[in-house]
Amino acid sequence: MTRSLKTTLILLASSVISMSALAEFKQAPLPYATNALQPAIDQQTMEIHYGKHHKAYVDNLNAQIKTYPELDKTDLIQLQKQISKYNTAVRNNGGGHFNHTFFWESLAATNKTGQPSPALVKQITQDFGSLDAFKQKFNEAASGRFGSGWAWLIVTPNGKLAVTSTPNQDNPLMDLSETKGTPLLGLDVWEHAYYLKYQNRRADYIKAFWSVVNWNKVNERYNEAIKK
Repeated sequence: MTRSLKTTLILLASSVISMSALAEFKQAPLPYATNALQPAIDQQTMEIHYGKHHKAYVDNLNAQIKTYPELDKTDLIQLQKQISKYNTAVRNNGGGHFNHTFFWESLAATNKTGQPSPALVKQITQDFGSLDAFKQKFNEAASGRFGSGWAWLIVTPNGKLAVTSTPNQDNPLMDLSETKGTPLLGLDVWEHAYYLKYQNRRADYIKAFWSVVNWNKVNERYNEAIKK
């Protein structure tokens, strides 16, 4: 074997090892069984939504590591904050992975949802007038999002609460988002999130969502957000 061929093989092997060593984004297990959110969200929807849609976002994001090797050293939250550096595939799939991971953690079985903390209720009352007024504003953002997207409760950079919505798989952490902030609660209003059970009745899906909101997690996020 010639020296040049040996060198080529060594370089090729090194490249393969390097690529295989790249860290990949992982899809975390659901924090509950796929039937745990019934009747608000049915088991079949959860199985397809988590097992196919969310998985596809993770797989497609990992496919972009070949184009952007630095992604293997970027955590999912940091990726959102610098998403404008990357192509549309990273934006859509990186956003989709973050949004769905965030969404699953925002939900809980009806006997494990908890209640908004006194501190959160106080801030909600200050910024929206009442808890019911906040829910109404959130519902309007979710139902008014044309096509596919998300509704969010966020802490803005000035420490106030706000309701916003984003198209497609964008989110308020993204550096190109029109309304930026730290998300506390998010609702997926893509049709794949509800169509099997609710068909075109998005309003019914939004109403049912409140019965499975994981207020314990929302409280935790709020406490973390106001420390920043």
